[in-house]
Amino acid sequence: MNKKTLIASLLSVLIFNSTTAFAETQFKKGDLEVVAALNIRPGNVTVSDDGRVFATVHPLDRPSRWRLIEITGKETWKAWPDDSWQKNEGQSLSHQIDTPLGITRDAQNRLWLVDMGLNSGKTRIISFDIKSGKHLMTIELDDTIAPRGSFIQDLVVDARGGWIYLADISNPGLITVNIASKKASRFSGHPALQSERSAVMHIDGQDTLFNGKPASVGVNPITLSADGKTLFFGAMNGTTWYEIDTEYLQKADDKAIAQHIRTAGTKPVSDGAAISAQGRHYFTNLNNNGVDMMDSKGKLIPLVRSALLDWPDSVQFGDQHWLYISANQLHRSAAFTGAGDKGEPPYRILRVWTDDTQPFTSSQ
Repeated sequence: MNKKTLIASLLSVLIFNSTTAFAETQFKKGDLEVVAALNIRPGNVTVSDDGRVFATVHPLDRPSRWRLIEITGKETWKAWPDDSWQKNEGQSLSHQIDTPLGITRDAQNRLWLVDMGLNSGKTRIISFDIKSGKHLMTIELDDTIAPRGSFIQDLVVDARGGWIYLADISNPGLITVNIASKKASRFSGHPALQSERSAVMHIDGQDTLFNGKPASVGVNPITLSADGKTLFFGAMNGTTWYEIDTEYLQKADDKAIAQHIRTAGTKPVSDGAAISAQGRHYFTNLNNNGVDMMDSKGKLIPLVRSALLDWPDSVQFGDQHWLYISANQLHRSAAFTGAGDKGEPPYRILRVWTDDTQPFTSSQ
């Protein structure tokens, strides 16, 4: 390499690094921006390594045949992976998605969702290749794992270890699934899985009701450490954040699981949670239209507050330092109001800038 070429290469590197540094510093921690404003309620949201945004359509939305979508613009979306997977009441095909909610992607660039099967009666875990949209796998959970009345919402995936963990908020329990064998186990009955009476859901200046009674929801948000060795969980109506070594969940030993549940810190009344590569925990804060971060001492610090975070549902890390959020006015849906759907579009997907990064990338 001659001198001129060397100088040109060094200048190129300096310019690139300067540009990247500027791109990463033009935002400050807590900055919030709207990714998409939609006419349908997003349920949970996930983001690929290259910034593609996917969302389930919430089962409590007004009647809609759309189940799984990809965001294509500020106000546009398309059925994903294609129209044939969306629920068609006039042509109910066995593979079609019924009532999905939890969605995530893993370190192998696969998209996973849990279909609660509230209409079909079959709870399934479905995965797709994000790049091609190809269907990869369906795991059906039997009645001993997903008993009648279950509402299995959140899920996390350990791609390297080959495990999936889910939360059932209606029959409070944690579910562990081995991807290779498709065998599943269930842990339930523990106090850590139950709602806390003192953790009241209070939104828009009033206590929130669900089906005419004060909302009291058990285990819901769950997260997984980057190494897959620790699962974190808590009740939606709860202020305690718990942790358990996943080795005990994998062995399906209820006594050992119960003995090894530990308190990790505090959380707000929340519908979603995420963990960063740096090990910091983030929670949606339903009562305060925001997102909170738990510091190293287990205490909560507000990250962002905004009227746009009108029932912040799920949170997941995406590209750079962005934490993506679905906000869907769920407390205004008919199941909460008891008097029809009072939600007013747009429903939003937003993102907030953090100092942290996603816990894994597809290169792992």
